Amino acid sequence: MGKKITTLRDLIGTIKDKASQSKAAFISKPSSFSLHLAVLRATTHAPSSPPDDHHISALLALGDSSRATASSLIVIIMDRLHRTGDSTVALKCLLIIHQIIKRGPFILQDQLSVFPATGGRNYLKLSAFRDGATASRFTISAWIRFYSRYIETLLYTSRILGYFLSSSSSSYNTGEKISTFLNSDLIRDVDSLVQLIEETIKLPDSLLLDGNKLLYEVIGLLSSDYLSTVNELLIRLSEFKERLSCLSFGDSVELSFIFKRLEGCEERLSVLFSVKKPSTELLWSSVTELSLKIDDLKVDLSGRKLLTFEKSSESARFNNRVVKFGNSVQFSSGRYEMNNLPLMIVE
Repeated sequence: MGKKITTLRDLIGTIKDKASQSKAAFISKPSSFSLHLAVLRATTHAPSSPPDDHHISALLALGDSSRATASSLIVIIMDRLHRTGDSTVALKCLLIIHQIIKRGPFILQDQLSVFPATGGRNYLKLSAFRDGATASRFTISAWIRFYSRYIETLLYTSRILGYFLSSSSSSYNTGEKISTFLNSDLIRDVDSLVQLIEETIKLPDSLLLDGNKLLYEVIGLLSSDYLSTVNELLIRLSEFKERLSCLSFGDSVELSFIFKRLEGCEERLSVLFSVKKPSTELLWSSVTELSLKIDDLKVDLSGRKLLTFEKSSESARFNNRVVKFGNSVQFSSGRYEMNNLPLMIVE
């Protein structure tokens, strides 16, 4: 009985795919028909496997022409994603978007990064997605809601970094330029990378992986992104090791908080990605080492701050008496501190 239902559903899906292609041929402009057809071929209703690689490659090649073509292709993919109520089609659309991030041409990635045209964060608008056709499809809907949030966070993190994380087309050499960053820029980068890891561990507990090649494809892409995220974090943590003596009290507190959030993800990550890599082992040892050093730094900086405050209080009481009896030049607070000592000597 179950096989008959599956066969019937596959038949209905095939009919829907043919109908979609016919509709695209009827309503599309000649210039955009090939784009519609490429998207439909890569996002069929067939639930047995992820999009064929040659269909993905064909779609990416179409996006590597003009900016107008790339923009139209992104709009068509998003339209397909937002209009469907089928979990298989939605999941394939998200996989296509993820593949654009990982191996798409720059011009297509660029159009994805600015969608929607009004700017801002790339909302995929799938927080309420439900496919209740069967119990398994209803459960897979939770994956779609998770996966859309994850991709949104991946796009957000990539905007912060200034390049697409884990993209094969990115020519940005982080190692060469990281030393020129301000502390605040580095902290912002680390925070955005940790946000991506925090989103990763929200992956649904009901894996449904047995025989579901679509979900295996998702896991594979998440695993690849995780390793890329680890490498990006290691570069920045190494830089922070060189800058410990230059961190302010506020920077040290902020970093400490971010590291605690990251450490809170370790156990869940070890379950999701059980294969240990040298880079992941190095990440956790580096986080532990830096956390201890930053805790010591906070104590030291806090002590200096208190000592400076006490000295300033004594100095302020003396300075007030001096200023009362002499003529002084008025400065803003910062400049007054810098010029206060010469004023006292003159008096």
